[in-house]
Amino acid sequence: MYKRIFDVESKLDEAMFLFGARQTGKSTLLKERFKGKIYYDLLDPELRKFFKRNPNALKEALSDKPAGTLVIIDEIQKVPELLDIVHSLMVDKGLWFILSGSSARKLKKSGANTLGGRAIPETLYPLVWPEVTDFQLDRAVQNGMIPRHYMVPDATKRLKGYVEVYLNEEIREEGEVRELDAFERFMEVAAISDGEMLNYTNIASDCGVSAKTVQSYFQILYDTLLGYEIPAFRKEVKRKIVQAPRFYYFDVGLANYLMGHHSLKRGTDDYGHAFEHLVMQEIIAYKGYNDIKETLSYWRTYDKKEVDAIIGDARVAIEIKSAEEVKARHKKGLKAFHEEHPDCRLILVSLEPLTRKVDDIELIYVLDFFRMLWNGEIF
Repeated sequence: MYKRIFDVESKLDEAMFLFGARQTGKSTLLKERFKGKIYYDLLDPELRKFFKRNPNALKEALSDKPAGTLVIIDEIQKVPELLDIVHSLMVDKGLWFILSGSSARKLKKSGANTLGGRAIPETLYPLVWPEVTDFQLDRAVQNGMIPRHYMVPDATKRLKGYVEVYLNEEIREEGEVRELDAFERFMEVAAISDGEMLNYTNIASDCGVSAKTVQSYFQILYDTLLGYEIPAFRKEVKRKIVQAPRFYYFDVGLANYLMGHHSLKRGTDDYGHAFEHLVMQEIIAYKGYNDIKETLSYWRTYDKKEVDAIIGDARVAIEIKSAEEVKARHKKGLKAFHEEHPDCRLILVSLEPLTRKVDDIELIYVLDFFRMLWNGEIF
């Protein structure tokens, strides 16, 4: 079982856009935390069609509600026209709103009312370590942390369904791309680039489309909350450093499925890749839930020395390795970074079970790292 740590109640002030990829648990969270509140689910086809024809009906339905009444509209991007009505109800009647959705793309494309800055945007991420009782690391590395996927031993069928629904409802239904097969192929190739520097030309060649098309496809992933970029650390001291961003799918289980990695084993490169992704996923969620403004970037030199995560202006450097015994070669990137940024805190996260400090580097067992992260001891 799990209990979400996102404190939606304390973050709510007049209005909130609650975004999150499909099946991260937005609807479940809102129904649990706000039982008895007015709730409209726009995934209901009949209600969605009705509001599309009669958006003013929302104003009529809420006309007798007192100021401060909370109204929840789930999947608001399905009927963006309602936002004009929401805005007027907030201004004229003092009603409060939570507007949830799995995509900001349709709101952007339609030029929908963003409520004049009154609605604070928040993100619900996949499950994170402190939310899961009896956390199983290898299951998380394989299945990812979407609730329905993590909670079963083998999530392959559920991941297959997840991708099919995304392609049909987010891509085909919304008319986002002309060639659905090309986009599906792109998603698979993008998974190979997961955690790697983006090279649009190479990806385009593998997909059989133009680099411009690939860029537009990545933007669709970002807008539908299925992926994000980690920028390169740009402060150059001695070594020439890479400037291209890295791409990550929002959940490691999705990346595994798209690459056909259905049975990861410790000690393999594929496991190491997924392990790194999971740790980055936790860092991203911690940063988002705690409204941390410090930048998160990665560092890589042209002679291939790299560090997976840099916090702020070289305040903390984190390297992630799935090794069960840390070797000298695993520390090379951190040591090279430390030569240029001697005041930086150095952390190496691994499967080595004994957390300790060796020279200037903190060697932290991954579960200890998760505990320290969510206790506020890393940022």
